Amino acid sequence: MTDLKGRSGFIIFFRKSLILSFAGCIFSLAARSQEKEEHRPNHDNWPYYFGMSVSYNSSTLHSTKHPLFLQNDSVLAVEPGSSGGIALGLVGTLQLSPRFSLRANPQLIIGGAKYFTYSLKYPTFDEKSIEKKTLPSNIVSFPFQVKFNSDRITNFRTYMMAGVKYDIDLASNSQARNAEDLVKLKKNDFGIEAGVGFNFFFRFVTFSPEIKISNGLTNIHSRDANLKFSNVLDKLHSRMVVFSIILED
Repeated sequence: MTDLKGRSGFIIFFRKSLILSFAGCIFSLAARSQEKEEHRPNHDNWPYYFGMSVSYNSSTLHSTKHPLFLQNDSVLAVEPGSSGGIALGLVGTLQLSPRFSLRANPQLIIGGAKYFTYSLKYPTFDEKSIEKKTLPSNIVSFPFQVKFNSDRITNFRTYMMAGVKYDIDLASNSQARNAEDLVKLKKNDFGIEAGVGFNFFFRFVTFSPEIKISNGLTNIHSRDANLKFSNVLDKLHSRMVVFSIILED
């Protein structure tokens, strides 16, 4: 338990540090952007433009217990955990007006493994009273978003975005037959997302830090009543917080 608390504390500290660093970067760049001449003033007149994204995500699963959980005398508690991963993607933006644009951001998410921590009342000879089950995850994601842009102030502006996404988990184990100690997850997921970002216009590139929250709408749990670690769970929905750096022409 001490090890789990230590890891949880580290994750919370890391997230706070990341958020503070993100905020500090925004304020610093915003201040500097007002000191320079306006770059690429006709950028909003471009019909489309492209770029790339690098992201860090913190993902977890929102779980719903199955009624069998209350009748189970072996598993006392089960909690999903979060982990971090990185993503590399391409960005394509279609300009509808100075205020609105459509954006596609296909990306490969590497890492971000999902895990569950179980408290067992009657562990077997090869188990511990606290068991952690980790599920690897490598996802190809296809987000499509609508952006609403604020007025541009010299070389800075903010934007809000919302959209949908379709994910394919390349590490899905839903078809595994010999998975006595696993929770099986489905391969496909559909979700919604929303966030806020900041455009900093430089001479040859637009630099855009962004944060968004993503919620899966699909139950990705492939429940197996014969598996001890799966039958106590009913529905599982993906949750993700994403920090991104986007570079566009």
